[in-house]
Amino acid sequence: MESIASNLAEIREQIASACRKAGRREDEVKLIAVSKTKSAAAIREAWDAGQQEFGESYVQEFLDKQQDPLLSSFPLEWHFIGHLQSNKVRQVAGKVAMIHGIDKVSTAEELSKRAVQHGLTIDYLLEVNISRESSKYGLDPSSLLQAAQECFALPNISLRGLMTIASPDPDQARREFSELREALDRLRTDAPEPARLTELSMGMSQDFEEAILEGATIIRVGSAIFGWR
Repeated sequence: MESIASNLAEIREQIASACRKAGRREDEVKLIAVSKTKSAAAIREAWDAGQQEFGESYVQEFLDKQQDPLLSSFPLEWHFIGHLQSNKVRQVAGKVAMIHGIDKVSTAEELSKRAVQHGLTIDYLLEVNISRESSKYGLDPSSLLQAAQECFALPNISLRGLMTIASPDPDQARREFSELREALDRLRTDAPEPARLTELSMGMSQDFEEAILEGATIIRVGSAIFGWR
């Protein structure tokens, strides 16, 4: 059975190869190891292999891991990548580097409220249902511009870009990644601080190479690192 360290080494090679094909630098792509449902020991193994950024999707599980003695003394960079309900915002605000799954203006408003209360500035992404599947979370692409305009006005939170989960088919996924990149370009034209809109969180274990070719700056890889849940 492959080790987490060897899996990470292989993924980094694939990232480097995809970046060469796209004419991009490797440091333009951040790898987030999706550690939801994985043990603190597995996360520590990934850390020992040089992985610093980890993504969690469930609030209580994240809080438990953040406080776990195996991990608490290490400067891990945590990202919250799952669907975040408004009533859970207070539990993660200020504890992660970025929140990827904001899909309602009301959730952004709650995030802003908590950030103001605690004197924080919180980075976040808007999640877009780019595949337009009813089973997925995310803003409809047609409502993205309006939602973003409302979010730009909220204090103490900084919209950094967009996030999506694409269709299972790699060819379709690549078209959707391209569409998300174009959506971010349109957002920049109306943004008060367009230079802040730099992030495209897209691509997972099965399609991160296609995502890199279409401009992903953040990829979220779980099973290819840790094995199937």
